[in-house]
Amino acid sequence: MTAVSSADSAGPAGSAGTTGSTESVGRPTPVTNATHLQKPSGMPVHKYAGYEAVEIPDRTWPDNRITRAPRWLSTDLRDGNQALIDPMSPARKREMFDLLVRMGYKEIEVGFPSSGETDFAFVRSIIEEGAIPEDVTISVLTQAREELIERSVESLRGAHRATVHLYNATAPTFRRVVFRGSKEQVKQIAVDGTRLVMEYADKILGDETIFGYQYSPEIFTDTELDFALEVCEAVCDVWQPEAGREIILNLPATVERSTPSTHADRFEWMSRNLSRREHVCLSVHPHNDRGTAVAAAELAIMAGADRIEGCLFGQGERTGNVDLVTLGMNLFSQGIDPQIDFSQIDEVRRTSEYCNQMEIHPRHPYAGDLVYTAFSGSHQDAIKKGFDAMEADAAARGRTVDEIEWAVPYLPIDPKDVGRSYEAVIRVNSQSGKGGISYVLKNDHKLDLPRRMQIEFSRIIQAKTDAEGGEVTPAQIWSAFRDEYLPSPDDAAARWGRVQIRSGQSTTGGDGRDTITVEATVDGVDTVLTGTGNGPISAFFQALQAIGIDARLLDYTEHTMSEGASAQAASYIECAIDDKVLWGIGIDANTTRASLKAVVSAVNRAAR
Repeated sequence: MTAVSSADSAGPAGSAGTTGSTESVGRPTPVTNATHLQKPSGMPVHKYAGYEAVEIPDRTWPDNRITRAPRWLSTDLRDGNQALIDPMSPARKREMFDLLVRMGYKEIEVGFPSSGETDFAFVRSIIEEGAIPEDVTISVLTQAREELIERSVESLRGAHRATVHLYNATAPTFRRVVFRGSKEQVKQIAVDGTRLVMEYADKILGDETIFGYQYSPEIFTDTELDFALEVCEAVCDVWQPEAGREIILNLPATVERSTPSTHADRFEWMSRNLSRREHVCLSVHPHNDRGTAVAAAELAIMAGADRIEGCLFGQGERTGNVDLVTLGMNLFSQGIDPQIDFSQIDEVRRTSEYCNQMEIHPRHPYAGDLVYTAFSGSHQDAIKKGFDAMEADAAARGRTVDEIEWAVPYLPIDPKDVGRSYEAVIRVNSQSGKGGISYVLKNDHKLDLPRRMQIEFSRIIQAKTDAEGGEVTPAQIWSAFRDEYLPSPDDAAARWGRVQIRSGQSTTGGDGRDTITVEATVDGVDTVLTGTGNGPISAFFQALQAIGIDARLLDYTEHTMSEGASAQAASYIECAIDDKVLWGIGIDANTTRASLKAVVSAVNRAAR
């Protein structure tokens, strides 16, 4: 075999990452199987430039941890709405607004009122109808043109708490291609716009309005850092932030352009270099073009950001805004109160789907239909064991399961905490194993099958899924289990097997041996079976010999199915019957009768 050096796998000459020689002293040449080397894609990679790194040798954010919730702003009614094929009707907008308020969002961007009558009318409606709680601040977006600023401020007349959010693009491509203006001209747009917002707020809004201001250097991710800082400082010079008069500086990843780590570096740089930092609310507004918006938001908070703007489930332009549900639930899963209520996550999802007329993906984190569901057999087995361990640990401490730390494999949170039942946790298909099937039986029917019985029944379900394909529902699992192990003594159509028990009585003699008398139907004929042994089960095995059934006990276990005097018991018996080894189950309020029914279950299965 010929060894392949790293030089053989290098990209085109001069491509990024091909630095230095592979023959450096002290560095071994890697050996790779040539058939597994990645090949050049042929795609036009030369058209795209890499992102610019930020020089912060003493960066601190990697060592920081998020220990409390940031401030949140929902922009579902503005950024989310403008990205819809069919923008929300007034009724759907109100439904979304009311949902956000119920969930606990205290800052909500409610529209772009200067863009048209629909948004303006909606802002007026929630103010005039008293729909905004006093502790909720509404925000409206505007471009930096006087007539648009005036219209935006006018929409807020009578609001208790309101913010005007002004933006202008600052990135070099926009300066050169879109606006054809210099840095100084772009900065002046921000300064003049800020001054106009202040003038119209003083003119239009009364003392009843607690008024705030937010500025965004749009396309911050592509703007030179020193210029972004220069513009933000110029805006602050006009607004004059001080104690009790904060300014929100929002640094949007209008298009996500770099790794989350570089995004964090940009935030740490800005946070370090802004003057009057103690009076600045530094806000992060990620989009998801690279698929890393959640990570970018979390790392920005570690790097100094105070607030996150986003949408429920990541709704928004192109690949969407950052997902506020995932961000909040990530905090919750680490024991940090997100200060937003996700306890009825299906209601949140259904309302969002109605308002946006877009479905939430079944694999969406925390909220999708399948995210707490395990189909894999090994996963199901681990989940079942995790639930059992939680119950045992809680009992040992004299506490409830809800009072101890959550620790169930494959489930980062307890589905019950977001309003989900456990019914969907385990779902069975052809990939499933004994763990999932036994979980369904225990969770839905309080039957805790012994391990070897789990294996036996899982083969029966596996044969069903292999033959029919698709998913097997809990109802179908229970139907198959009853048909296999629990013939009905009352329903003739559901009976099967040679033996049906009507009643049984056991007595213990002076020698300690048990005698059992069982009234039964054998092959359709009523009869009485009697036997003696070292216990009721042993005595019943002897009684069965009288009708030609030779059975031996291999294993036996039982448990109660509930608490109280009327609780039923489940008995599981593994028997060797002729050349077969089979399990049977019996359920009865009397443990002896349950054991006899379990023997009959196995005996009848052997004769099927």
